[in-house]
Amino acid sequence: MKRFVGLVVVGCLLLTGCSLFKSKEEKSAQELISEGMEDYSQKKYRASIESFQKLKDWYPFSKYAILAELKIADAYFQIEEYDKAISAYESFESLHPKNEATPYVIFQQGICQIQQMETIDRDQKAAKSAIEVFNRLKRQFPDDPNAKKADEYILRATRNLVAHEFIIGQFYYKSKHYEAARERFRGIISNYEDVGYHQKALDYLSKCDAKLARESARK
Repeated sequence: MKRFVGLVVVGCLLLTGCSLFKSKEEKSAQELISEGMEDYSQKKYRASIESFQKLKDWYPFSKYAILAELKIADAYFQIEEYDKAISAYESFESLHPKNEATPYVIFQQGICQIQQMETIDRDQKAAKSAIEVFNRLKRQFPDDPNAKKADEYILRATRNLVAHEFIIGQFYYKSKHYEAARERFRGIISNYEDVGYHQKALDYLSKCDAKLARESARK
């Protein structure tokens, strides 16, 4: 008898616990998307990510799941966590390549790279990636409004790249590594559009040729 009563008590506790957990934690997809969008509009981006992520995890087949995926990426972008934003945008593009938001998603990947560009004396990986992304956007969606904005960002990234190559060339020249300097200046002229450095590169190229000719004459 005591054992039976004990089992009944344990059963009631389990049922009560489950009921409490459900009422406290489980929300509908509609509730989660509403909360997420409300937090996002109030710039509570981390809170919005939490709601959107729950929606994705609990209701992966909901009609709101795609919107949640997109807004997670946008929220990471707003809080300047660009690597996470890029990952989320790339995931969205991979899962929904024909979605109407895909051109915007590619554009945002490029903007994330632009935001991560280093000064001209540092590594230019982000600038190179930005150019690749924006050129891909132009190829895949040439008529999209976002593609028409791409050129200004390609130019901005290219300027960074060319300036970086130029200062490396100058460094080699000043260090009397004329052959290495010449290759950098040639690369600027051959590989990049003129963004204000071609004439400077040509001038240094002539100087390098002259220095190398003198060195050769001494041998």
